[in-house]
Amino acid sequence: MRKRTFIKTLGLGLVSLSTANRGWGSRSNRLPLILPSTIKPGDTVGIITPSSPLVDERGYAIAEENFRTLGLRIKWGRHVGERDGHLAGTDEARLADLHGMFNDEEVKAIICLRGGSGAARLLDKLDYGLISRHPKIFLGYSDITAYHQAIYTQTGLVTFHGAVANSKWTPMVFSQFENLFFKGMSPTYAAEPGKFRILNGGIAEGRLLGGNLTVLTGIAGSKYYPDFEDGILFIEDVGEEPYRVDRMFSQLALSGALSKIKGFIFGQCTDCEAKNPENSLTLERILDDYIRPLGIPAFRGASIGHIDEQYIMPVGAKAQIDSAKGSITVLETIFSTK
Repeated sequence: MRKRTFIKTLGLGLVSLSTANRGWGSRSNRLPLILPSTIKPGDTVGIITPSSPLVDERGYAIAEENFRTLGLRIKWGRHVGERDGHLAGTDEARLADLHGMFNDEEVKAIICLRGGSGAARLLDKLDYGLISRHPKIFLGYSDITAYHQAIYTQTGLVTFHGAVANSKWTPMVFSQFENLFFKGMSPTYAAEPGKFRILNGGIAEGRLLGGNLTVLTGIAGSKYYPDFEDGILFIEDVGEEPYRVDRMFSQLALSGALSKIKGFIFGQCTDCEAKNPENSLTLERILDDYIRPLGIPAFRGASIGHIDEQYIMPVGAKAQIDSAKGSITVLETIFSTK
């Protein structure tokens, strides 16, 4: 090969590598949104356990009562109830239930029975073409965060971070469910006065991205980790001491996520107190260190997380936050009008 040809080829290769690296672990070219359809009383919802199995068998009865109250029929995944270590069955079994529910024309929405652990094991095995061809409401939180981000980044489908089927739903959750999934209303949420903390004042607009902090940072560097450019990041967690929360915020910063977002919402971090407070930073200090310097609208205390009354957040939808009011307003239609 001549020297000039070699240099030209090498240069093109370096450009390609540079471009690939800029896109690695992110979704720089966002796909068009895919919207699910609303449902109605009498429809069938599919319940699956795509992460861990129930800890308490009473969860089955709780789920049945929740959907009976809403007038919905239940179709259980074939492998619900199975166990494989900490997982709700083998990867193949959990995958079969998830694919089966998306492919089943009788099933109009898919609700996760619980979170737990194990979602990330399936992300490379999901049939994203199948999901995009059969868009449906997909609801869950905690470990389900991995599915939300993967489905959004690979298909553009709006999914929903919120109560799982075996949660003890309150009137507030039932009302949200009906307004969202029966009536197709775009939600507006506002924290109660005195129950939220302003980190930085202001109003911001962007795509809602996030979920469980531990799960989200666990997929950093993968193609399922979203491009946070112009996003509004919302996060929650449970059972994490402040030093671990600090480590995960470092990962958010080092991955470039924090430098890209337009707004930030910290929900609830349940049971996240330090065992030795005198030798620990506080959550307030951690948020002050990582979020306040960004200068973007941000607040803490939204009803998002491992709590009974939590918001249902449409992942991928455009929203506006007003941090001075602790409010979140979805700005666009999030259901198909077909």
